[in-house]
Order: sequence, then structure tokens, then C-alpha cells
Amino acid sequence: MRFYWVLGCVLWAGLAQAEVFEKTLSNGLKVIVKEDHRAPTVVQQIWYRAGSMDEKTGTTGVAHVLEHMMFKGTKSVPVGEFSRRIAAAGGRENAFTSYDYTAYFQQLHKSKLPLAMQLEADRMHNLVLSEKEFTKEIKVVMEERRWRTDDDAHSLVGERLMATAYQEHPYHNPIIGWMNDLENMTYLDAQDWYKAWYAPNNATLVIAGDVKASEVFALAQRHYGKIPKAKLPKIKVAGEQPQLGIKRIVVKAPAELPYLIMAYHAPTMRDVGKDWKPYALSVLAGVLDGSESARLNKTLVRDQQVAISVGAGYDSTSRGPSQFTLEGTPASGKTIAELETAIREQLQAVVRDGVSEEELKRVRAQVTASEVYKLDSVFYQAMQIGQMESIGLGHQAIPVMLKKLQAVTAQQVQDVAREILVDDHLTVAVLDPQPLSDKPKKAGGAHAH
Repeated sequence: MRFYWVLGCVLWAGLAQAEVFEKTLSNGLKVIVKEDHRAPTVVQQIWYRAGSMDEKTGTTGVAHVLEHMMFKGTKSVPVGEFSRRIAAAGGRENAFTSYDYTAYFQQLHKSKLPLAMQLEADRMHNLVLSEKEFTKEIKVVMEERRWRTDDDAHSLVGERLMATAYQEHPYHNPIIGWMNDLENMTYLDAQDWYKAWYAPNNATLVIAGDVKASEVFALAQRHYGKIPKAKLPKIKVAGEQPQLGIKRIVVKAPAELPYLIMAYHAPTMRDVGKDWKPYALSVLAGVLDGSESARLNKTLVRDQQVAISVGAGYDSTSRGPSQFTLEGTPASGKTIAELETAIREQLQAVVRDGVSEEELKRVRAQVTASEVYKLDSVFYQAMQIGQMESIGLGHQAIPVMLKKLQAVTAQQVQDVAREILVDDHLTVAVLDPQPLSDKPKKAGGAHAH
């Protein structure tokens, strides 16, 4: 469950940026174009502001199930034909579902953008949801749940931690859904989800690459502009009451080694100009983790040898709340309790003594270097825009966030550690390893529809 991301996945270096253009069509579809003329390629991404957090009790996992069903054909494009046509055009395509949104993408030669738009617009409103295809695909999703979560001890611990840390907020439920809900889901559940959320006025179209914005807007109007807008469900703002004391769970699962996760409830970005805690928490994550010289690795792995791996993570950007998370595996001869004590000592050192200016300089340099590398990827530039738009912050916030992050002070890091890293905010999950079975584990891979 290691997920060190400074400011999640949504920073953007203010270096050699091309201008970002945007236009909203009359049906509510927001179109954003990032021109990048270094290679004759283009990325199309369509982002729907509907993720697993919008699901209802009893149908958890339906957002992800529909993501699979979106490749099962429309009135004019038969089952499997979407992927075949993109592949024949020399492109690649896939999709992903999160707590906060669902997105679909294609990356291909710029001359094939009209084809990608035609296919994506078609399935936005012409999807054929057959019971026969659903019956086959739900079995695929259940198998995916088995090998990604049920048979993966670390993922299982992470899932149970979320279900324990969040009692009210829908982040309580796993994105892939609870197995009981998947077993009882019908194609009508997927159809209801599609009709409720898949509409142009609930989507953002992001195009990045060797294109001209004016031509993209004309293409978008041609292919997406006639799709009618829909009356969207009213989104209830979910909250989470303050935790009333430390929570601890033990998860027994087949594994070679024990494993520890410590998760503190933490705020997320709501006002990029005024908020300061998310920036300070991001820097704190970088001080503790993110390089060989970071505190946790240097002290707990190399010096004290109490852990064979240890990490810290925090995501500052999401539609819901966040957690500041620490995780690790104890070294041979060391216990989970000793590892937790050692991690706590490092956190207390920050609260007591603060962080050094040298550490702040290192984190700033890492963030800047990371953003320079990200600019090499047109796909990632589109990802940043889509994420920011889908969680409601807007792509204009990206350079502001980087500037604010670079301005974080040592005092702010110490203050936020003192406020957030307290037991009343803490959930601890421990993996109690059980004997491994003799049967070979099914090999996993990248998510595929």
C-alpha cells in the first residue's frame, strides 16, 4: 500500500508549458485541449464525474462493472469492435475507475482522432447492455476481485483498513465492490448507473497532443455536440464524524511476512489558494519517504534495521477526505509492535524537533524534477487535467499548487504533524500471516476491460 505521491497525481511544473484551451458545448460537455507538438500523436480521455463513492448500498462495484460493459458494444459497433478498430489504427486504449471518477482513453496517431471521437461519443449514449454479456463479464470482475484483493494479503489489509477508518463516508466500500454485491448484481443495476451518470453534462473531454484547439473544438461539436444533456442525480455531500479513539484491526491471510499500516484521518484540498495543511502534509510525506535519504528508510531500514521496507503516503486531492498513511514490514527477528514503536518515534521527532531546511530543499528539488519528467508524457499531462477537473478544483489550480508547495515552511510541517498525527485520528491494521497454500498464485497484470 505504498503510495508516495506529492500532491497526489496532480502537480504540473510551470516549465515550458503550452497553453490550455477550453470550451463548454451547449449540452454541457467541457472540452479541454492541451497542445503539444513534439510528436504526431494525440490522447483522448473522457472523464465521468461518477465513481464508487456515488454508489448505493447493495450495488457496490457497479461503477467498475459498467466500465467493463462499456466495451461490450453499441447499436452500431458490435462487441469487441471498439478495441479492434483502435488497434487497427495503431492505437491503444483502456479505462479505469476510482472512488471519485471513471475515465476512458485512447492514444494514437493524430490523424485518427476523428475515429476515436466517433467511437467514444457513440458509446456515451448508445451502449447496448445485454443480459448475456453482463452475465459473462460479471464473472470476470469477480475473478479480478479474487486475485487483486482476496488473494493479495496487502490489498486485503488495505481494504479492511478503509472499511474500518471510514464508518459513514462511502470510501468505506472498495472500488471493485464487495463480493456479495457482485454476486447479486444484475445488468439492470449497470443500466441504471449508465442512464444516471453517463451524459455530456457530467463529463470532461481532454485532448492532448499534436492538435490545434480550434480544430478539436469543431470535431468535438460534430461528434459529441448532438448528444442530449441529462438530468443528473443530486449528489449528497458525504461526511465523516470525528473519530473517538484509536482503532485497531488484525487481518489473518496467507502471507510470508507480517505487515503494518497506520492511517491518520487528514484533510484534502478545497481552496488551493488559502489551504495550507494539504501542502504541509505533502512535504511531510516527502521528508519521511520518497528517497533513500528520507527519514524512514535511513533510520528504520538502514540504521536500526527494524524494517525491511517502510513508507509514507498522502493524497491531497480527492472529492472526499484523505489519510496520512505509514506502512512497513518488520525485519527478521523484529515484531509489528517494535516497528510501530519505531515509526511513532520518527513522527514524534517531527512534532518535537521539526524538520530541517535541508530536508525541505530536498523535497522541493524532488517535486520539481518529478514535474519536469512528467512533461515528457502527453498522456500524463492529460491525466493531470482530467483529475483536477473531475474532483472540482479545475486545471487552472495546477501551477498554483506547485507554487504553494514550494513555499511550505518548516514551521508549517511541524504544526500539521502536531495536529494530524494523534491517536484519535488513527486506524492501525496488521497482517497476521497464515501458512501459504501450495497452489500457484494466478499471475496478475495491468487492468484490462
